[in-house]
Amino acid sequence: MIDPRHGLSGLALWRSLTAYEKFEQTVVFALTVLIALIVLAALWNLMKLVATSLLFVDVLDPTDPAVFQAVFGAIFTVVIALEFKRSLLVVVERRFGIVQVRAVVMIAMLAVVRKFIILDLTQTEAAKVMALGLAMLALGIVYWLVRDQDRREGEAQAQAQEGVERP
Repeated sequence: MIDPRHGLSGLALWRSLTAYEKFEQTVVFALTVLIALIVLAALWNLMKLVATSLLFVDVLDPTDPAVFQAVFGAIFTVVIALEFKRSLLVVVERRFGIVQVRAVVMIAMLAVVRKFIILDLTQTEAAKVMALGLAMLALGIVYWLVRDQDRREGEAQAQAQEGVERP
């Protein structure tokens, strides 16, 4: 596989990495495989739950809030794992550093949304709901700031590649 940014084949690119970068890439690959297995297992369990409960036994009533919370909580668990796996693949494909702030904040936001979905509001204290809301607001602000910073850096990089100096 040729890397268009460097004009190197996959093997030549691998040889150009430092020992630590090779270690980092190997760990990311292993984590990607493990997360893929976890996603498949979670998806299988979710499909089994829905199929056996809805189709065969007719135990789950999708209009029941507890059932809705359980099913969508399981769906969000799979989505969070997929987003985590995707963020690792970005590291492998683009040779960025391991910590991707935007991806971490997005995963945290998904986790808070999942918590809101599975939360039983009749059993939850108002302070906990407010704390989760504030956490979501803070994560949203951080995500917006990081996204805005990434956009500015991307524009500066594009201008530098065109040979145009920033004022």
